[in-house]
Amino acid sequence: MERDRLLLFLQKLTLNRKNVKEMMDANGSRVLVDLLTLAHMHTSRATVPTQSNVIEASPDMWRESEKEWYYGNLEKERRGPFSLVEMKELYDGGTIHIKTRCWAQGLDGWRPLYTIPQLKWCLVASGAAVMNESDLATLILNMLIRICEYYPSRDADGAIVRPLPRAKRLLSEAHCLPHLVQLLLTFDPILVEKVATLLCLVMQDNPCISRLYLTGVFFFIMMYTGSNVLPLANFLKYTHMKQAFRVDDARSTDIMQQSILGHIMPDAMVCYLENYGAEKFAEIFLGEFDTPEAIWSGEMRRLMIEKIAAHLGEFSPRLHSNTRALYQYCPIPAVNYPQLEEELFCSIYYLRHLCDTQHFPNWPIKEPVKLLKDILDAWKQEVEKKPPTMSIDDAYKVLELKAAAGGYDENKIRKAYFRLAQKFHPDKNPDGRDMFEQVNKAYEFLCSKSSKTGAGPDPQNIVLILRSQSILFGRHKDELHPYKYAGYPMLIKTIRMETGDDALFSKPAALLPAATELAYHTVNCSALNAEELRREQGIEYLEEALSRCTAMLGAGSAPGDMVVQVCTHVTKCYAVAAQFEGCRGKILEKPAIVKELCRSLFFKHLTQLCTIAAECVSAFAVDHDLQTRMFEAGALYHLLLFLFNYDYTLDEGGVAKSSDTNQQAVANSLAKLSVWALSRLGGYLSDAHATPHNKSIQTAVEALLTPYLAKKLSDNEPEKLLKILNSNTENPYLIWDNATRAELAEYLEVEQTRKIRTGECDPSYGAVFVFSVHAKELIVGDVFVRIYNEQPSFIIERAKKFTIDLLEYLASQAQYLYSLLQLEKSGKVPDSSTRLRQVEMALEALRNIIQNNPGVEIQCIGQFRLLFCLLRLNGCDRLQQHALEVIASVTKNLECVNDIAASKVLVYLLLLLNSLPVCQLTVIETLYALTSSTMIIKEAVQKGGLLYLLDLFCNSTNPQVREKTAELFAKMLADKLLGPRVRIILAKFLPGIFMDAMRDSPQTAAHMFDGTHENPELIWNESVRHKVMVTIKRMKHEFYNAQLENPDFLWNLSEEMEVIYAEVRGELMIGDVYLRILVSNPGWVLRKPKEFTSELLDKFIALCSSKQVDGETLEAVTQAIVSLFSAQRNLCDQVPGLGHIPLIFEAMACRNGTVSKAAILVTHQLANSESCIQTMAQVESIAPMKLAMKIRKDMIGLACETINKLFQKEQDELVLQAIKAEMVPYLLGLLDGALPDVENPAGTKAQIVKALKAMARSLKFGEQINAMLSKSTVWSQYKEQMHDLFISDTNTAGYLTGTLHPDQRRRTTGL
Repeated sequence: MERDRLLLFLQKLTLNRKNVKEMMDANGSRVLVDLLTLAHMHTSRATVPTQSNVIEASPDMWRESEKEWYYGNLEKERRGPFSLVEMKELYDGGTIHIKTRCWAQGLDGWRPLYTIPQLKWCLVASGAAVMNESDLATLILNMLIRICEYYPSRDADGAIVRPLPRAKRLLSEAHCLPHLVQLLLTFDPILVEKVATLLCLVMQDNPCISRLYLTGVFFFIMMYTGSNVLPLANFLKYTHMKQAFRVDDARSTDIMQQSILGHIMPDAMVCYLENYGAEKFAEIFLGEFDTPEAIWSGEMRRLMIEKIAAHLGEFSPRLHSNTRALYQYCPIPAVNYPQLEEELFCSIYYLRHLCDTQHFPNWPIKEPVKLLKDILDAWKQEVEKKPPTMSIDDAYKVLELKAAAGGYDENKIRKAYFRLAQKFHPDKNPDGRDMFEQVNKAYEFLCSKSSKTGAGPDPQNIVLILRSQSILFGRHKDELHPYKYAGYPMLIKTIRMETGDDALFSKPAALLPAATELAYHTVNCSALNAEELRREQGIEYLEEALSRCTAMLGAGSAPGDMVVQVCTHVTKCYAVAAQFEGCRGKILEKPAIVKELCRSLFFKHLTQLCTIAAECVSAFAVDHDLQTRMFEAGALYHLLLFLFNYDYTLDEGGVAKSSDTNQQAVANSLAKLSVWALSRLGGYLSDAHATPHNKSIQTAVEALLTPYLAKKLSDNEPEKLLKILNSNTENPYLIWDNATRAELAEYLEVEQTRKIRTGECDPSYGAVFVFSVHAKELIVGDVFVRIYNEQPSFIIERAKKFTIDLLEYLASQAQYLYSLLQLEKSGKVPDSSTRLRQVEMALEALRNIIQNNPGVEIQCIGQFRLLFCLLRLNGCDRLQQHALEVIASVTKNLECVNDIAASKVLVYLLLLLNSLPVCQLTVIETLYALTSSTMIIKEAVQKGGLLYLLDLFCNSTNPQVREKTAELFAKMLADKLLGPRVRIILAKFLPGIFMDAMRDSPQTAAHMFDGTHENPELIWNESVRHKVMVTIKRMKHEFYNAQLENPDFLWNLSEEMEVIYAEVRGELMIGDVYLRILVSNPGWVLRKPKEFTSELLDKFIALCSSKQVDGETLEAVTQAIVSLFSAQRNLCDQVPGLGHIPLIFEAMACRNGTVSKAAILVTHQLANSESCIQTMAQVESIAPMKLAMKIRKDMIGLACETINKLFQKEQDELVLQAIKAEMVPYLLGLLDGALPDVENPAGTKAQIVKALKAMARSLKFGEQINAMLSKSTVWSQYKEQMHDLFISDTNTAGYLTGTLHPDQRRRTTGL
């Protein structure tokens, strides 16, 4: 057919934009649209595939044509109406021809048949079509789309083009646009998609867009059954809010009022389209959704299509007969979806689904502030809802329907509506506007829910409004915090009305739980709301609701019961409101609030309510008066009982748990909250959680939980406390087992029940409660003393305080102890006294705390007089022993030692050495530590401490005691101030060597005392030892008895007192050395050789200087010196430093022959030391020697030997002294003489010759000596001879009894 060929050719021509303009000039757009309408004639269109999410399409869309056509061959002839089929038959029969005038609805007048496209191509045209009607329409639509794309509505900068491009303007005209829109009723997927695309292009920035709805396009689009809806969704997104339609009712939201789809689709779908865009809308539109933001399904889509189809009536079939038919727009009543009958839509959410937190937990809310505002508006509208102004009978009357039993179905109502709407439509009947509006109103009323539901507010909707607000405040606290809640008047009114309603507990819609929950959430959100609630008297009305509901609580109450929910929400509200001072004041004005709060805690099977109540107790605890109110209401009884339901194995087991499925987890959580509430109630916490300190509550808690557990409340570690409470524990702070738990639980349950039922309970509220097992224990400073003594290593938290408490306890027992002391003196000591045992335990505990906590001993300062007095309680051995251990434990502290010294109480410790032998070792160790103080040593000396210690050293049978005593003596002897005095006193009882041995080795000192010794330093045997032991023991016994009567009795030792040992009588001792034994054993290694040498030489000088020379003693001393120096020559080297050499030569110059002899003997030994010779050279030594030789001629031989030794060292000073003393002539004279008094004259002369030769070798004075010698005739006889053979090797000091060392023997060489 040429038509189709031409269209294909035009399609190619439109590829060039220039051709498009010429085509539009030739009115081509209208021609193309006329051809488009032929698409309605396509009867063999493919069936739309049916999918699970697609509305099924009929496989046969053809039906009998409507009779639309009229014709007339003659002037003013009008025949019809006829269907299109009938018109074809008339044409084929020749009744009508191409020039016959025809008319149908949609034509602008009667026109010849050949000028009407539908009749032309259906009746007149011949030949085979190249394309079917649908393909033809598709081709034309593609051409139109391309033409519109050539002429966009905006320029390159995005500015709107005005006037509207011609291509779009032509298509927007009345003879084109409706026919384009009505192509949607073909329901061909391709055509529908193309039309939607073309309409989007045409309507972009089109001034005519506001009246687009009159074409019925939105009805046609929503009737489409296919799934390729995205182009349709794009069109709807762009146009649905831009329609200038008339709104006759107030709709739920602004979007619904502005959207042309508001009557067709649910609110949520319209909001989805506007808020989320075309793609998301298309997804929802084709799917099955049941969420807070979208409730949509295939069933709802089918219902919508049915409603629209019913509304369009017979228009769609008419297009098959008359493709130019025009739809006459008529508003559609709102489509009511059964699925949404119970729903309340607000903003963009279905509140029922939004409140369904089980299925939709934490559903995102994009604009919480806006949603809250919309909900408040919806609430206001709901409570102000009025009954409809029109009744069903009135509506029937308007629609000219008779009242019928059971009413009419929608089809009859719709037909009546269409009939009257067409009759009174303003376009046809300008005077019928008012009647037209009444008809619309009646129709919409009968099709709406208003005709089926009762009048007034819907309680279920109000519940949803309240609950949705709670969700908002709960999830978006931060966003809503700055805003004051504006709904309190309605909320408080709701609470007040519901509380006062007699049918409160039988209503199907529970408003009160939802209202009280909202009250909590608003207050929890902002302080502004709390103050607003107070001003609106919300505190008072909530109290009324709480009182009414708590009265209904019972053993059969379940967590889901309305009364339980109300109590829970009101309690939570009060917990939050208590943060604000103004609200707390209101709460205090209502004593029933605290009473009902504690009553809620009684029903422990309602764990959630009890949990909230415990939190409320914590919140109320910020105020001291509220603390007291709760305390007096019995809150402690309830909270403490919850603690015993804790299972620590659940928390420590590592098993996943949930409060929803595990009841023990709930019990554990409640127990922890109860600990927290107790902590705040008593004011145990600090810092950010601090609450007022309440002494009354703390006293009761300490009595009921013990002070130790009560203190744990301040640690803010509930798990640890609860584990201890539910375990068996025995430590110094706590004795806790099944019996104590049962005893406390029984008391709490009894008092709890009494308080709830009678309002009375223990007047002390538990403050005087005492555990049976604790009543038998000694408790000092919250510590069980007996247990602590069994577990001394247990860490005491406040060791210093415990130490002070123990000392205060001992001080409080002072009167009793004094009485005990008096009884002790009378011999009546009550050993079995419980009180005495408690004092003993306290002392033992004091010892333990000091030993295990260094530093606490400082607390004993000022208490030592008390502690030391306890040592006097003879007969109370354990008490004395513990007191001694306490004293011993403090001696490591210097301040304590100084305080003990200042207290002058050492005597009681010394007495213990005799009265309590079992503790002697401890006493000695204590004394050892105390003797760090000189004052202690002084007091020990004055109070006979040395005597007691001597008795232990000498008479004790315990080796360790004796060794420790020796060690103590050594320390006392080492004291710089009193050590010498101690040594003097001890020397009166023991030889000095013992003191030195004590210093070096206490064990050696003890062994020395027990042994038998005879050496130069000690003569010790059994008889001596026995005498010392007996003497000391007797003296100690006498002194102890005297001191026991009078502790101030002092030990006075006579200066003349000295132990005289029979075995050493007549023995000469110098420097603790027996000279007789030293002479017989001169090689004995002395302990203090230098000191002894000094004392020995001192004695020698003293004897030599005495006017009455004791010859016997001088001889013994001289003999000792000679023996000592002969055996231990190294001692000679120390003599120069002692300063005795000048004194020896002074003694040598004495005219007393005994002294001269002794001096020569000593000098002879000293001459063996070069250092001594050097010292002799510095003093006048030759002259005294010459004088002594003259006095004691018998000593000339020894003297000459000494002179020879002196000059052999070539000391020029000695030579000079010899010259001055004329020693050379004297010696030459001796050479010339016979030397009758000398035992060995030849040897003596040999010594003289050697001495003279040594002098002659002097570099300084040798010439002078040689000159003297050369003048002597005697010298010439001896000077050339060797005289060594004349020097005898025998001991020249023959009278000495000691044997000389072999090195000292001389050899004699003759001429």
